Amino acid sequence: MLVPRTRLLLWISLIVLPFAAVGATVPGAFYLAAVIIGLLFVAVLFDAFLSFNQLNGIRVQLPEVVRWQKDRPGVLEVRIHNESLTGRLLRIGFAFPREIVPETDDRTVKLPANAGISRIDWTATPNRRGQYFLEHAYLEAASPFGFWAMRASQPVKAELRVYPNLFDERKNVAALFLRRGQLGVHAQRAAGQGRDFEKLREYVPGDSYDEIHWKASAKRGHPVTKVFQVERTQEVYVIVDSSRLTAREIELDGSRTTALERFVTAGLILGLAAEQQGDQFGLITFSDRVLSFVRAKSGQAHYDACRDRLYTLHPQSVTPDFEELCSFIRLRLRKRALLIFLTALDDPMLADSFAKATELISRQHLILVDMLQPVGADPLFSDENVSNIDDLYRRLGGHLQWSKLRELDNILRRRGVRLSLLDPARLAAQLIAQHADVKRRQLL
Repeated sequence: MLVPRTRLLLWISLIVLPFAAVGATVPGAFYLAAVIIGLLFVAVLFDAFLSFNQLNGIRVQLPEVVRWQKDRPGVLEVRIHNESLTGRLLRIGFAFPREIVPETDDRTVKLPANAGISRIDWTATPNRRGQYFLEHAYLEAASPFGFWAMRASQPVKAELRVYPNLFDERKNVAALFLRRGQLGVHAQRAAGQGRDFEKLREYVPGDSYDEIHWKASAKRGHPVTKVFQVERTQEVYVIVDSSRLTAREIELDGSRTTALERFVTAGLILGLAAEQQGDQFGLITFSDRVLSFVRAKSGQAHYDACRDRLYTLHPQSVTPDFEELCSFIRLRLRKRALLIFLTALDDPMLADSFAKATELISRQHLILVDMLQPVGADPLFSDENVSNIDDLYRRLGGHLQWSKLRELDNILRRRGVRLSLLDPARLAAQLIAQHADVKRRQLL
């Protein structure tokens, strides 16, 4: 597309308008004014003809996959191929999604002569995780005389992957990842005896009868006791809910985010901690159906696979189906594992559905249910700042909500399920502490 530049408008205002006025008002100056104006129009038309070749040989190349982190500036490497090897000024821009804020909307680049490839770095800051695409690059080059600008768009292909920002969370739990502070600490015996059979030994008075190996005792003619070793590698699954209640916004450090955003970030941090502790980490995401399933493993490639399942996960306006989820877990997970549910159960109907569905898997697996502490869900007299009748009714409503959650906790405990209300700001650290407590007590 050919568009006029400011220079063309300036020359028209300096040449055409004054000479047209002179030719119309001064006798004998008409032909001179017409010649000057005609020469200008010939130059403008010739410049327009030459401008059609200004973008020939220009090709923009972007990386196929670009990985950024939410709320952190990222760099997009742009390569400009100049096949004609002539120096020129090139204006370039991209149509970024509204979730990605570029440092500048467009840039003017000077392509040096005899340089086939030029490279520029384009800085942008994504404010929402997800998968985005750049499909067009928009170019503009000036004509030789500068009267016109030739504009064109080129197809490009770049996938922008915006992952959760784990930088701040890792700073908050950095002490849990450091091991140098454990030098010189006395070893403490873990509670429990483990479940993995290790060897047989002679019976010692005080050994429990359920630890006696009766067949070996019959062969040897005296009691023999089984010895178990503490399990070092366990399977940990984080089960992330992306249904309607996880879309609720919460205020955190002066900004607003969603409950699902906190679940995704904390789940990835827990995966790092579980791998450092020698456990295998798995992932399940669901809403009204099971969305993704990654079997528990370890290693960087496996962690990247879990991250790829989570960075495109967004809240959906549907009701979670806990029965289908528990049936899926029952069929797929044969080995006993630690299941950490990140969900919201402050809706009585959802709480009742979850309590019934977990009966299918509560005997086989160890289940921890974690939800964010609802705002105001506290005992009635836990806060003295009540100044008017509105505060009183607000406290009463919070007390009723807290009481219902306590009833749900009692129901789940009878099924062997533990419910915890966690602080949104310390969610990752509290999940890591729960996992460490399970390993220390050998509950799994």
